[in-house]
Amino acid sequence: MSDRINRKIEIPSDISHIKKVSNEIVKGLKQVGIVETLQFDIRLVVEEAVRNAIEHGNCYDKDLPVKILYSIDRSKCVIEIEDQGKGFDVTRVPDPRKQENLVKAGGRGVFLIRKLMDRVEYNEIGNKVKITKYFK
Repeated sequence: MSDRINRKIEIPSDISHIKKVSNEIVKGLKQVGIVETLQFDIRLVVEEAVRNAIEHGNCYDKDLPVKILYSIDRSKCVIEIEDQGKGFDVTRVPDPRKQENLVKAGGRGVFLIRKLMDRVEYNEIGNKVKITKYFK
């Protein structure tokens, strides 16, 4: 088993590349010996965050890349996902658990990411997210 994995991935803003990113990160998690339940959570979060970057950040413009930087070791996984968009104000994302938002399409990705990861940080303009999962 490897002690630490550090890699960069850059993909065009095309949803067909989402699985490439999640598969590569899960492969790294397996190499380090991370249990399957955590692999599943991280895969889900990565696919959601990359989809958001492609759809909301880069507006499906295939000329705009999504950049992913990740680091995995036995104690934690840190993933940064950056799009080229103008960003968003994460404090304005509605809570999908509130009655008025229960049947609305969308709006659950940010909530899901926050629930499954231990730390979620956005840069000032909101076009880059850094997610961290600690392994106990």
